[in-house]
Amino acid sequence: MKRLFSVSLGIFITLCLLIGTERRAWGYVDPGSGLVALQTLASVAAAYAYIVRRRIRAFFTRKETKSAGLPVSAKTAEPNEIA
Repeated sequence: MKRLFSVSLGIFITLCLLIGTERRAWGYVDPGSGLVALQTLASVAAAYAYIVRRRIRAFFTRKETKSAGLPVSAKTAEPNEIA
């Protein structure tokens, strides 16, 4: 009971100090906030372009046709060459 009383008294004193020393806050918007918003928009646009780069590249380039030749088989390694 004594411990509960001391903790309650400490909380009460802390709240009284917080209320007693309250100052009026004059809020403002930092002048650099507009640049942060502009940087955010630019980074979103860059990320979008990075994701869809293949579509953009395909739009501006011509597709090459692949030859219909025979496939070349890969060389198989000898058992003594495997290390």
